Amino acid sequence: MRFTVLGASGLIGTQVVERLGAGGHEVVPASLSTGVDVVSGKGLDDVLPGSEVLINLTNSPAFDASSIDFFETSMNTIGTAAERAGVRHEVILSIVGVDRVPQLDYYRAKAAQEEILASGPVPYSIVRATQFFEFVEAIMDWTTEGETVRLPTTPVQPMAAADVSAAVVATATGAPLRGVRNVGGPEVFPLDELGRITLGARPDGRQVVTDEQAGMFAAIAGDVLTAPEGTPLAPTYYREWLEHR
Repeated sequence: MRFTVLGASGLIGTQVVERLGAGGHEVVPASLSTGVDVVSGKGLDDVLPGSEVLINLTNSPAFDASSIDFFETSMNTIGTAAERAGVRHEVILSIVGVDRVPQLDYYRAKAAQEEILASGPVPYSIVRATQFFEFVEAIMDWTTEGETVRLPTTPVQPMAAADVSAAVVATATGAPLRGVRNVGGPEVFPLDELGRITLGARPDGRQVVTDEQAGMFAAIAGDVLTAPEGTPLAPTYYREWLEHR
């Protein structure tokens, strides 16, 4: 099969390209660095023709309200180009619980991305993943003041980027779902506990203080960021990942 991967230079994109290639598939990697702009549409007509499957892993350059315009514009641009090229399956990567957090601009933007895909003419699949292991340190940095990291007790169910890319490839090589596939990590942690585990494995002088008002995840109540019951769980555990990273 021939695949076009948009956002091929990103964390998940590079792994998806590698996995597809290892599986014997023909892969066209595309990103801004290769001259493809999903907002203006530049380059799309060069990379989509001949591909049966389009995997869209592009992301907004910001997490604020501007992300809504990015996803709305890019999805309409990509959808038109994909239909023109005869693409038979379009896959995007989204977030578990994305439609339950309207108070966050970025989550509303990703929900809009899903809606545009689902209403378009190309058969589709949506992979919703929980938070990535690789983003935990960035989340901690957002709420660090001196040697204090402030984190809420929001439950999270993180997973390794390698397991996310495997789920994307498994979905993309199958028939279009015309719906959502959820994937999640094997364990649920309060976010503040996850921070303490991280600093326990990689001490840097900081300490975690529980603060229910700290950071963007403080706005998320309940178990919204954990995978729904019955979701297949990824095999990689956080402590093992920390040890072997």
